[in-house]
Amino acid sequence: MKDPKTKRSPYRWVVLIVFALINIVIEIHWIMFAPVTGEAATFYHVSVLQIGMLSMLFMLIYIIISVPASYVIDTYGLRAGLSVGAVFILIFSMLKAFYPEKYTVIFISQIGLAVAQPFILNAITKIGANWFPFEERVMAAGLGTLAQYIGIILAMGLTPLIVSAHGIAGLMKLTGWVSVITVMMVFLFIREKSPYADEDAVKIERTDVLSGLRSILKNKDMLRLLLLFFIGLGMFNAVTTWIEQILAPRGFNAEQAGMVGAVMMLGGIIGASFLPVLSDKSGKRKPFILAAMLGLLPGLYGLTFADSYGMVIASGFIIGFFIMSAGPIGFQYGAELSYPAPESTSQGLMLWVGQVSGVLFIYGMDKFRAASGSMTPFMIVFLILTLVNAFISMRLKESKLVAQQVSPEK
Repeated sequence: MKDPKTKRSPYRWVVLIVFALINIVIEIHWIMFAPVTGEAATFYHVSVLQIGMLSMLFMLIYIIISVPASYVIDTYGLRAGLSVGAVFILIFSMLKAFYPEKYTVIFISQIGLAVAQPFILNAITKIGANWFPFEERVMAAGLGTLAQYIGIILAMGLTPLIVSAHGIAGLMKLTGWVSVITVMMVFLFIREKSPYADEDAVKIERTDVLSGLRSILKNKDMLRLLLLFFIGLGMFNAVTTWIEQILAPRGFNAEQAGMVGAVMMLGGIIGASFLPVLSDKSGKRKPFILAAMLGLLPGLYGLTFADSYGMVIASGFIIGFFIMSAGPIGFQYGAELSYPAPESTSQGLMLWVGQVSGVLFIYGMDKFRAASGSMTPFMIVFLILTLVNAFISMRLKESKLVAQQVSPEK
């Protein structure tokens, strides 16, 4: 269990893998309807906006549940928080599996699953704090966040194929049983903390949740980072929710839209696999965040205007590579900037602002369509907002915590 030479517990990888699996499951539930919006609307006899609401619910509920979820994780522990989320996933994924043809049941189930999401997502930095040494924490956050991307890529790439072969009802049943198996793994394998977590706690003692929130709201660099997440994460949520509707007016079908979404996630997986590691090795956060904002621009431009399927695929890859690799770096940077606020409090707040903006952007994209149904007008707004994010990134400062290698005594 213990490695006295390196002071790393090998079991940390078991915890991280199980956490990654439950993270994948909740992300599949979130975005599974996005690449089959039209088919789902026909199956349930509702509008495309009502299908979009099945994803938007996750953002709306997150706004309400995020702070309580962070409080549970920080006050009662990692295992308690993940267990709460797992119970909700177990109940409502099975409800979808048993009543797959009833839109009302699916809607209620999505609410229950949305309640589970912040108990999972807000634990990413807590996994790092409880199980990984400081020099591995951006990597741990990167791998934890990587699981989200894998969940989205599976939903984007496989959902149209599963629906084509087994219908919407078959999709609900399959995801329900996969969810049950994963929840059982959470209860069996998740442990609270590494044998060395108490040593780390001595070096980076944290405050309570409410004190942490107050200190975050007084920190100028943290406020800049929150604005970055408000724009960047909200834009990501909106684009993934409406990917089919963004591309349909240019003649791309549901399977092509799903493939673009899947390639976007693939780009994120590749970016998140090594950029956070480079950030850890260099001890820098700002250059990577700025590079992500600048690199995002050509991808957004291509997704907005390209008529060639190959160009749209390439644009999706670029978007995923840059915006999704910035996420875990931003989470760890926020934990460092907001010290001594608890890790899940700072992360929860960053995710919270992204859900607020995600709801606004999703509604705005539908409301301000062009007469042809095109969402290009709002995509142009996203290009402008990305330039704003690049400017904000230039004003960030490196955290004192990473410069001191965590030790306040230095």
